[in-house]
Amino acid sequence: MQRAGLFELNAVVAVAARRSFRAAAAELGMSPSALSHAVAALERRLGVRLFNRTTRSVALSEAGEQFLARVGPALREIAEAMEAVEHYRDRPAGTLRINASEGAARQILEPVVLPFLERYPEMSVDLVTEGRLVDIVAEGFDAGIRIAEAVPRDMIAVPCGPPQRFVVVAAPGYLARRGRPETPGDLVGHACIRGRLPSGAPLRWEFARHGEPLAVEVSGPLTLGGSDLIVEAALNGAGLAYVSEWAAARELAAGRLVRLLDDWAPAFPGLSLYYPGHRLVPAGLKAFVALVREATARWDAADS
Repeated sequence: MQRAGLFELNAVVAVAARRSFRAAAAELGMSPSALSHAVAALERRLGVRLFNRTTRSVALSEAGEQFLARVGPALREIAEAMEAVEHYRDRPAGTLRINASEGAARQILEPVVLPFLERYPEMSVDLVTEGRLVDIVAEGFDAGIRIAEAVPRDMIAVPCGPPQRFVVVAAPGYLARRGRPETPGDLVGHACIRGRLPSGAPLRWEFARHGEPLAVEVSGPLTLGGSDLIVEAALNGAGLAYVSEWAAARELAAGRLVRLLDDWAPAFPGLSLYYPGHRLVPAGLKAFVALVREATARWDAADS
């Protein structure tokens, strides 16, 4: 029997992780049909079906599960061996895959990602944005970027930005019509633009003062799923908005939005870059971590 190549084996791992030929093909940078042909060719040579396919789902067969249990660790060993060799290069090269929320990606693109690509022209960055928190190891990412409290405890975390706050904001025109809330309790009488978490649950409006936390159940005619949309709605006078200070910074600086209840908005740890500590750190990720530390030091100096 002709031996399977690394490409075909990695294709099986990608399809098993994503449970989708289309998603796995996007990860590997190829067409779904080419990926399907590669997996089918391997199945023909092995004489077994590795995946059970329907029009709606893809799942490993029993033979596929046993095959992946043996092949997966071997492929990881090969990948780690190749990463180890990279340490002998003068400059990092290759692709760095990072998973982040859309807000986190926006915050680190200009101060970290673009300077990284300029400093290391042989590197490329695949920055994947999604709301849900994923298992970065299982889904083939080198690192993730999320708010510090969302980072899994078994990961190495590196601060990636200054502390953040959630603030209540509104357009001057709205405040002229409806008045200005002075305490969180006053929000009950206002139209509040509600946010939606990736899980579908509503975003709670949380406050604190003198160390005492307070959560308010707000109401309003509009619920939106992204901070950009919430800010835009607030700019158009649709009501009060509860967003990260960073998301509204430009509009606040220009006076198009007004900050409210400032005494009730404590700071909390901001973003963290995180990655697994049980595996060899590739040269590209090491260089990226160093650049994150540089950027964070500049933010800390600016705040001091």
